[in-house]
Amino acid sequence: MAVPKKRTSISKKRIRKKIWKKKAYWAALKAFSLAKSLSTGNSKSFFVRQINNQTLD
Repeated sequence: MAVPKKRTSISKKRIRKKIWKKKAYWAALKAFSLAKSLSTGNSKSFFVRQINNQTLD
């Protein structure tokens, strides 16, 4: 027979939510930092091939 689970306390719920949000914050910060370094050309870990745009006149 199925037995209902115990209810999770509000404090435990808040702790889990905070951990989840903190992980998302650090992932976003890291992605933004990488994008910033790529756009300025200061990236040490990524190598972006530069394409010369030449217009045909």
